[in-house]
Amino acid sequence: MEDIYIVMLVALFALAITDLVVGVSNDAVNFLNSAIGSKAVSMRTIMIIASVGVAVGAIFSSGLMEVARKGIFMPGEFYFEEIMIIFMAVMITDVLLLDFFNSLGLPTSTTVSIVFELLGAAVCMAVIKIYSQDNGDLGLLQNYINSSKATEIIIGILLAVVIAFIVGAFVQYISRLIFSFQFEKKIKYVGAAFGGFSLTSILYFIVIKGLKSVSFISPETLAYINDNTWFIVLIGFIAFTLISQFLMSVLKLNILRIIIIIGTFALALAFAGNDLVNFIGVPIAAWQSFDLWQSAYNATGALPSEFLMAGLSGKVNTPELLLVCAGAVMVITLWFSSKAKTVVDTGINLSRQGDSVERFEPNWLSRGIVRYSVIIGGAVSSVLPDGLKSSIDNKFSKPNSQKQSRRVDAPAFDMVRASVNLVVASVLISIGTNMKLPLSTTYVTFMVAMGTSLADRAWDRESAVYRVAGVLNVIGGWFVTAIVAFTAAAIFASIIFYGGTIALVVLIIAALVVVVRSSIIHSKEMKKEKDQKKFNKSDIITINEITAETSENISKVIAGIDKVYSKSVDHLGYYDLSKLKKNYKRIEKLEVEVDELKDNIFYFIKSLDENSVEASKFYILTLDYLQDMVQSISFIARNSYNHVHNNHKNLKFNQIRDLKKVDDRLQVLFDELMLTFNNNEFDKIDSLLNEKQELLDYVSDLIQKQIKRIRTSESSPRNTKLYFGILLETKDLIGSTMNLLQLFQEFYQEARKTNY
Repeated sequence: MEDIYIVMLVALFALAITDLVVGVSNDAVNFLNSAIGSKAVSMRTIMIIASVGVAVGAIFSSGLMEVARKGIFMPGEFYFEEIMIIFMAVMITDVLLLDFFNSLGLPTSTTVSIVFELLGAAVCMAVIKIYSQDNGDLGLLQNYINSSKATEIIIGILLAVVIAFIVGAFVQYISRLIFSFQFEKKIKYVGAAFGGFSLTSILYFIVIKGLKSVSFISPETLAYINDNTWFIVLIGFIAFTLISQFLMSVLKLNILRIIIIIGTFALALAFAGNDLVNFIGVPIAAWQSFDLWQSAYNATGALPSEFLMAGLSGKVNTPELLLVCAGAVMVITLWFSSKAKTVVDTGINLSRQGDSVERFEPNWLSRGIVRYSVIIGGAVSSVLPDGLKSSIDNKFSKPNSQKQSRRVDAPAFDMVRASVNLVVASVLISIGTNMKLPLSTTYVTFMVAMGTSLADRAWDRESAVYRVAGVLNVIGGWFVTAIVAFTAAAIFASIIFYGGTIALVVLIIAALVVVVRSSIIHSKEMKKEKDQKKFNKSDIITINEITAETSENISKVIAGIDKVYSKSVDHLGYYDLSKLKKNYKRIEKLEVEVDELKDNIFYFIKSLDENSVEASKFYILTLDYLQDMVQSISFIARNSYNHVHNNHKNLKFNQIRDLKKVDDRLQVLFDELMLTFNNNEFDKIDSLLNEKQELLDYVSDLIQKQIKRIRTSESSPRNTKLYFGILLETKDLIGSTMNLLQLFQEFYQEARKTNY
């Protein structure tokens, strides 16, 4: 009998390892954003600091099953077999849900997910029990579920989101008024006090949020800390202020960098020390449940369906070895998870100073928020004295180096904002913990970062609508987390209850397959992105770099056009609607790539060195020709698809044959072009240009041949329209390609003369 439950325990711990991986991948955004975004220290140093914080936090974690202890459901009302079903449903749901958010690159709360998964699975089992035992009286649900806790958590989430955003914005605004963007000057005078306040806040955070959950701290020590908190804070402020002054004056260290390093360590420590239970708490509770039932079974022969789990209401102590293993998994994940980097990038890009390639599309709500914010801001500005407005604007004026910096290695924001992010998040989490408010570290840290970016004027008229849309998407995802977690856990619990062992095995295998498949797909996408140069590269500054980058862009676009043209002709000949539709979808990628290039023309021109400014015109004209080429192939692919989609007659055999001959000649030309640009053999451009007239003449002959067909045998106006359209756009495609070649040849020859 107990064999099935041993298998379930093994499965739960296997899922816990998977959950640790996906959980850390998501929660890394909490403590990595500020350090990575500000580039206060090297990436390697950041990872080492965060790893030490995670390892220490995990090893000294209390290992308490916080959620069960807080009473989301009443374990004494459930039998052992029902408890195991609840825990299995929770772990399967948690793995799938967190992996889904990681794949999207969106931060969500592991605390909220585990709470609502427990709630959903418990409600499901309670409803099943009520309908099987109590004639369906749902009023008895309150005996099984602590509904007040769920309400408290939802209210806590809403308050945390609003308060974190407002406080973050306010503190950052004041900090910027004090330091301005040229903080190097002001830091000499107020840096010690700022360092004292910041480091004391982080100390308070570690003491309140961190040490209270450490198992080896004695109750007497904790009582002393609680009774003398403000005295400790005062002594800490004086000591850290003096230490900050010493570090700045004697050792010549940047105090902001020290704050960021310690703050990163503190958040990583608290994350591992407190959120670790979100990942291993359920398996530990299941293990304890098994021990309780096994003891009862050996003593009295109690069956799993007869043994109530009242003994689960207490604290669940975790063996130190498990904590060490969990910490090791978390550290390894931190270093090697590509999805962690994706989630972190989302938070950094939404708070980036100035413009970037925006990931989120604006929606009606983001447009409305920005529009009315601009109106309100204008109204407030109109009543302020001109002198005050001028003084404030000067504080927010960025140095020219920051205004023009578009290099890929430029910080997303400065160290003042990074320090405020860490300090404010630490203080708010500490206060919430001290007041026993249910809040999520993810929600607090993310919304503080968004508030500080708004106050820092990182969201200007150029980017605000995209950034607001991104924040709304993330916040919406948080509430989706709760709804999906509750619903999915309830569904999985019912499937396991009614489907038994077979259903359980199928769900576990399906969950693992989904996670592994998702990781493989994401790794391939990351590798593909890494192998290919980004079209919007922003640090091109010399003639040679312009030549190399432009030649690569041309080669890639031509490769895409060649593929789409050939497949359009082939699939049109076979009258294959599904493949024509798939082929037409490829055009969207080409259009996006060229659009990204054109979107970054402003930054490209500003990044050129003085000797390369004349290349701006060449770059702009190159993009124009590339866009003409993409528009031509888009017309061919779209009209080929629409023709078949509308069930018009297929092109005649001789028309398809003639188009295939054009395709063959184009393939030869395009292959030669790609070899020329891939191998930087630009001297061959002359010979390629000589083929221009021959190919154009051939297409013109086909047009004339079709005219004769119309006069003699052609009877389909739709076929004629499609055929003429393909030939004319082919002619335009060849013309744009040759114009591009000629432009590149002239630029290359001029560049060689300049270099020599």
